[in-house]
Amino acid sequence: MTSSVAISVVFLFIFSSSGVVNALLEKIGVNGPAWFADPRGIIHLALGAFGVNNDAPPSALADTTVGGMSLWDWISGPSVAMCAIIVLVVWTTAGTFMLMFLAALQDIPLEVEEAAEIDGTGRWQRFRHVTLPMLKPTLFLVLTLGLIGTWQVFDQIYVMSQGSPGKTTLTPAFLSYQTSFINNEWGQGSAIAFILFAIIVAMTLLQRFVLRDKDEARAKAATRRAAKAARSGSGPTTEAV
Repeated sequence: MTSSVAISVVFLFIFSSSGVVNALLEKIGVNGPAWFADPRGIIHLALGAFGVNNDAPPSALADTTVGGMSLWDWISGPSVAMCAIIVLVVWTTAGTFMLMFLAALQDIPLEVEEAAEIDGTGRWQRFRHVTLPMLKPTLFLVLTLGLIGTWQVFDQIYVMSQGSPGKTTLTPAFLSYQTSFINNEWGQGSAIAFILFAIIVAMTLLQRFVLRDKDEARAKAATRRAAKAARSGSGPTTEAV
């Protein structure tokens, strides 16, 4: 309900070096990082806690290159700065998605739940075989909106980091804006936008395929096969011709 720009500014204060988050971490003996100036990946940090030297990583990962980057860089995970932005985006969108799930849960007929309970099903069985299948349309909607919103994150990046530190918070939407309006490379910026559109469409279709109603898909396939067989059987035979 609040402007994302206003929320981003508030989070800049919350995650600053002297902000609330670092103050709470200090009370439990943890020195909080400079959130929006720390490019280190959280997986690298976790491995460092188990004794892996980030300055001298395993040669099998450091010497193997894929797409111009070493495997060690590929597994770095989101940076500390990106984690702060992830917390912001999740916090601002979770409420809307929870309302959608709440409406979908309230729309499930009580008779169906009661019938399943009378049949002797447990809570997990009712959730697995009754509630979850009836939530598939809402689940598809939430996943699709979340996917689109994730790939199109822009205003939070623009206000909080603009891709820094070390381009670890650079998103496709901000990259398209930066390429077009800052570097004046309009063709490349448009190409990035079209590629982003294609990625979103492809992943949406993949989600639709995974979350499809398999029983309904089998019934439609059987109907098509029966119709095809009926058409081929009703046509003129070779002998009749």
